[in-house]
Amino acid sequence: MNFNDLKIHVLEANHRIAAVGLAKLTWGNVSGYDPDSKRVIIKPSGVPYDRLRDDDLVVLSLDGRVLEGSLRPSSDTPTHLALYRAFPGIAGVCHTHSTHATAFAQAGCPLPCFGTTHADHFFGEVPICRTLTQEEVGRDYEGITGEAIVDCFHSQNIDPLQVPAVLQAYHAPFTWGKSPLEAVDNSIALEMCAQMALLGTSINPSLTPLPKHLLIKHFLRKHGPGAYYGQK
Repeated sequence: MNFNDLKIHVLEANHRIAAVGLAKLTWGNVSGYDPDSKRVIIKPSGVPYDRLRDDDLVVLSLDGRVLEGSLRPSSDTPTHLALYRAFPGIAGVCHTHSTHATAFAQAGCPLPCFGTTHADHFFGEVPICRTLTQEEVGRDYEGITGEAIVDCFHSQNIDPLQVPAVLQAYHAPFTWGKSPLEAVDNSIALEMCAQMALLGTSINPSLTPLPKHLLIKHFLRKHGPGAYYGQK
């Protein structure tokens, strides 16, 4: 994908999170990463989605220097940059405050894999990332949020390409993917899985996670080396 096409996809992805109900007001942002030029394109801070145009988008280096754009980038930019630096293979990051996924984040709970819908998108539990300390929040809140997410995946030996989502304690979810639109799709899937988990546990409070053999089957038939879901 060339850089101009990436910019169009970032714009489309930001419009989409509002259109599908993942982002109310301006509670969300999507970015895209071009590995060839090592540039990141992200939504500007506080701009309503229905007013967002391609020339509003902000282009940055991986170390956070603004290269193009007259508006301030999203306040979550340092988190996005930390994920791009640490997770090879991702080229899109999406942050929303979608209702059900955010409920899990605010409750400080990971999202268990209760069914095959979840397993189609995430290879197991979506983790909860630790609460930042007062000192960390005062020093570099958004940057250390990104570092804490990276530490969460490394310490639990989670492959970020197999579980492309995290719940930040007291905050909200972040998802990522191989493109900005794939990152949004993962946010949609995460929100739906969180909603189904809440409904399922309200019906059966003793609900247990999906058996491992079903988890493996559903994830690998869609994402494994012998995947046969969809068309060639």
